[in-house]
Formats: sequence, structure tokens, C-alpha cells
Amino acid sequence: MGSSRLLLHFCLILPLLVAKLSLGADPYFQASCVDTAGNYTANSTYQANLNTIFSHLTSQTDFNYGFYNLSAGQNPNHVNAVALCRGDTNQDDCNTCLNETVFELRQRCPLYKEVVGWSEFCMLRYANRDLFGELETSPGSCLLNTQDVTDADRFNQALDILLTSLSRLAAAGGPLRKYAADSSTVGVFQTVYAMVQCSPDLYEQECGDCLSGAKDGIRDCCLGKRGCRILRPSCFLRYESDPFYQTPLPLPPPPPSPPPPQPSTGGNGNQASLIIINVVASVVGILVLLVTSICIFQRTRNTRQHLLATDDDEVIRNNSLQLDFATVEAATNNFSDANKLGQGGFGAVYKGVLPDGQEISEWQGCLYGTKRMATPAELWELMDIWHQNMSCTGDSQ
Repeated sequence: MGSSRLLLHFCLILPLLVAKLSLGADPYFQASCVDTAGNYTANSTYQANLNTIFSHLTSQTDFNYGFYNLSAGQNPNHVNAVALCRGDTNQDDCNTCLNETVFELRQRCPLYKEVVGWSEFCMLRYANRDLFGELETSPGSCLLNTQDVTDADRFNQALDILLTSLSRLAAAGGPLRKYAADSSTVGVFQTVYAMVQCSPDLYEQECGDCLSGAKDGIRDCCLGKRGCRILRPSCFLRYESDPFYQTPLPLPPPPPSPPPPQPSTGGNGNQASLIIINVVASVVGILVLLVTSICIFQRTRNTRQHLLATDDDEVIRNNSLQLDFATVEAATNNFSDANKLGQGGFGAVYKGVLPDGQEISEWQGCLYGTKRMATPAELWELMDIWHQNMSCTGDSQ
């Protein structure tokens, strides 16, 4: 009977012992209780809000690639919390680490309004102020392996190059994860393994600045040592002479690029309208030009026809003398050779006598044998013939 009770008692306390051993499994757990932020009172509204955050944090079913941003309550008892699991952990390891971290912080920093805690696989911080998207490099912590490396100069050089490369990769990471890990050989028989990570709510430049400061911290904490952890609220790094990280869970592929915009029906209609407008404008322009040309040609032609009258009854006009064709024909005796004064390039020139006995003595009264009105060029030739014969009534010379 006594042995049965002892066995039952052992079975009841065994889970508690296992849990306690698990929670204390990380001998390098670090915490910073921020004195300057003040304290809250036990069983206060602030503590109730903090417990609400702890409850949500330890019961997460959405992995979210190990990053959580939680808040509860209203000012002045508003509480914000940010949790970040290491980039190579899965959801089970992340949840386990966060549970252990919550337990440790409750034990180490009771009644502190602002606290930061670092476990091997996660980090948790909370405060009554904004934390999301804020770059913070203090408070910080450093842990080191006390053993020295061989060939420290070559080791430190290889480590510096490796951390610089990893920092660049992590900073360029997206909003889901800013993490990078890799190794580098040092000489023939030695290798250095390193990991860096930022809170993914930081901008690229902020992440790079945080990791650069953490790398500088190696000089004051663990230069030339076989292993080291530099812990900051917004980022952390670790290097070892032995492997310590795993392959991280793959991130989801980026969303496909949007297809190039296709012209809509309305766009085709607009384009067709533009084409029609251009064609119509071109046709109208050509028609206007054509009509204008025709008008100019017709006007010129009318002017020339006015000067070159072909009707037999057309009147021959002069400054002071106007004769019709019949009168001139009678005056020149039907354009007889006896009345011919001369020959020009445009035809023969004649003299005549009007019925009233008046002789046509002006060159303007002279008529070409072609029986038509003289053109301006022909009139100039008439003047030349008149000057040669002195007058239309004179004898030809």
C-alpha cells in the first residue's frame, strides 16, 4: 500500500521535474531587467495585460516564421511585446523556446515593466512603449567560449569577411525573415561557422547598422575565442568553431509578377478613334490644299482669259481708243498686204483708216493678223514695230 502511494506521488511530480529540467536546459540564458522603465504592481491592470500577452504567445498556432508582435490594454497600462525565434527553428522548437523564455523572465524580472530575454533559439522583449519597427541596440549581452583559437589572425580575418557577407544577406531579407548563416575555412584544418539575424520589422539599413555594431562588439568581448554570442534587442550574431545551426525552413515563393497591362476594349476604341481622326485630318488637309490650288489656278486662268479674248466680237481696248473687230477689219481693207506695216514674232501688224477718215496712227490701235487681242508681251512687240515705223499709219521700213 505504501509503495503504491509512493509510485503515485512520483508519477505526479515527474512531469514537473521534467518541465523544470527542460526550462533550465539553456545554461546561457540571458535577461535584462530595465530599471529605468519602472515597475508595475502585483495583480494590477498592467500585469493582467502582460499575462494576456504571455497567454497568446505560448499558444500560437500560426508559425509566422518565428516573428510575433503583440499588444494588450490601453494607456497607461498598455503593453507591447516582440518575440523572435532563430531563423533555423521550426514551429515546435519556437513554441518550446518561447514557453521557456516566458517562464524564465517571470522568475528573473518580476514586476519590471520592460524586459529583454535571450534563449539559444529565441528572443522576447516587452515594454509599455512602442517596440515594433524600432531599432534598439541596448541593453545588450555577450557570451563567449573561453578557449582560444589557433592562428588568431587568420581566424579573425576569415570571421570578419564571413560576418560582413552574412550581414549583407540578412539585411536584404524580406519582412518575413532577416537571417543568414554559413561557414568559412581557416587554413587547412579549421572552419568558422556563423549566424546573424535581425528583427524582420527593421529596414535594410537599420538591420545592417545593428549587425555592424554587434560585429564591433566582438572586439571588446570575445576576439580570438572559439565561440561567441553578441545579443542585442533588435539583432544578434553567433559564431563557433563547430557547426551549430540547421537548414532553415524555406520561405514561400514571392508572388508572381503582375502580367503586363493588356489594352482594354475601350483602349482599342480610343486608338481606333485616334487613327480615324488622323486619317480624316490628313484627307481634309489634302482637300483644302487641292481646292486652294484649284482656286488659284482658276483665278489665274480667268485673268489670262480676260487678257486673251478669243471671241470675234471682242473689243480691242486702249487708253483712249476702243475698236471692235469689224471696224478694224474694214479699216485695214480686210488686213490687206498694202496696209501691212511689219512682221513680228507673234504675227503681222497693219495700219488702217476709220470710216470717218481718221487714220489709226497710235500703236495701241494696231491689231495682229491673228484676229485676237494682243497679250502684254505682244503689246511690247507692237511698240517696237511702231517705233521702227514711227506710227501705225506710216510706211513700213
